[in-house]
Amino acid sequence: MNNRTDILSLRDALAVLKEQPGQLVETDVEVDPAAELSGVYRYIGAGGTVKRPTRVDGPAMIFNNVKGHPDARVAIGVLASRARVAKLFGCKKEELGHLVQECAANPIMPAVTAGPAPCQEVVHLASDPDFDLFKLVPAPTNTPVDAGPYITLGMCYATHPDTGLSDVTIHRMCIQSRDELSIFLQPGSRHIGAMAERATELNQPLPISVSIGVDPAIEILSCFEPPTTPLGFNELSIAGALRQRPVELVPCKTIQENAIANAEYVIEGEIIPGVKVVEDQNSHTGWAMPEFPGYNGHASHECWLLKVKAVTHRKHPIMQTCIGPSEEHVNMAGIPTEASILGMIDKALPGKVLNCYAHRSGGGKYTAILQCRKVVHTDEGKQRQAALLAFSAFPELKNVILVDEDVDIFDTDDVLWAMNTRFQGDRDIITIPGVRCHPLDPSSNPDYTDSIRDIGISTKIIFDCTVPFELKERFGRAPFLEVDPRKWVPDYEG
Repeated sequence: MNNRTDILSLRDALAVLKEQPGQLVETDVEVDPAAELSGVYRYIGAGGTVKRPTRVDGPAMIFNNVKGHPDARVAIGVLASRARVAKLFGCKKEELGHLVQECAANPIMPAVTAGPAPCQEVVHLASDPDFDLFKLVPAPTNTPVDAGPYITLGMCYATHPDTGLSDVTIHRMCIQSRDELSIFLQPGSRHIGAMAERATELNQPLPISVSIGVDPAIEILSCFEPPTTPLGFNELSIAGALRQRPVELVPCKTIQENAIANAEYVIEGEIIPGVKVVEDQNSHTGWAMPEFPGYNGHASHECWLLKVKAVTHRKHPIMQTCIGPSEEHVNMAGIPTEASILGMIDKALPGKVLNCYAHRSGGGKYTAILQCRKVVHTDEGKQRQAALLAFSAFPELKNVILVDEDVDIFDTDDVLWAMNTRFQGDRDIITIPGVRCHPLDPSSNPDYTDSIRDIGISTKIIFDCTVPFELKERFGRAPFLEVDPRKWVPDYEG
């Protein structure tokens, strides 16, 4: 595998985007991080499952004048375009799933450097009486009813108390006081949660670093989930594979843990055992923040307490944030989902699934489109087996749409064309009821239907929009003459 990217920091990524027409806009107009900043970007380029009107595949944006934070800037939407992510990763947008799967199969472990590190150019200790997270970290609120300012792109890094193995994941974190964050750890779904639970059993705090404003490889490749990356698998090693060099870590100043050396900000602290936090204890709105399905998440009464010991950052730091339901989340969740599905299917059914797209309408989690190939009559039925493997590769998946190799899975109109002309509901829908899926799906609730026994239980569905093998000749698409349009339109880009 060749080195795919030389982008080793957020600043590297922004510099690349600045050279690409239409990929980055900046504003010097003052913006309030309390709901206004996200309200602006909702129109400019949020996309995803955000309430319309919003622009899909719009530019990233930098706010240079953030109210209350004269020394900081805020970047948003860096990953809110699949084409932009592909550019930063050094591949075509259709190849992202395959590239990332290849990286997951060939990890390069991170390395600890002695420093000095860019993320520690400025150090603020919580023991200082002037220390205040609200003033130090320009964390936005996404909407006027958010529980508070949220850190949405914090790379949480911790080490298991028993095994000594480290891991990185992303969790929603809300600033609660001058030196406290709430952190939502969904039971059983993330490795940091398992570490916190074990530390609680041992009645000891869990040291944790939160690195904010890192390079795109770390942000996206930290979002793998089991079974592709089981407990003990350090996802920073996948980012290392993409770079073909280790991600550099640096020892924290106040805790026994490492942080990402090239980050813009690092929050150092400890998850306190046995202490739970009401997420909206300051706002009392009942809501947390907008989540990836496009709805506001309910405030949790079971968040963990992260007691902060220090904040370190670069000079003139850049806070990076995202909108929960945006295209940015789609890419962060969806590209690792595609890689996991492709990896699982290729082991069991090599050559039968050409590509996979975790569609934006499901936030990169709920819906996958598989491009299938049938070469001989015994391939019939293997497309449905591939769908079952997809559910195994990514348990939060709800729907799988199967199409033939002549369908562009990244073009929703083409996929719906296949559904309209190669699909009959009485024979091509396969339902698997009563399976654990994802609790943020509001229809996955006993209040929605009495067939659901618990929040997070769903009916998984396969939509088989492939042509039966024996009928393939009858479903050939109209054959157009193959030409090079650049003879007539020189600036054509296919």
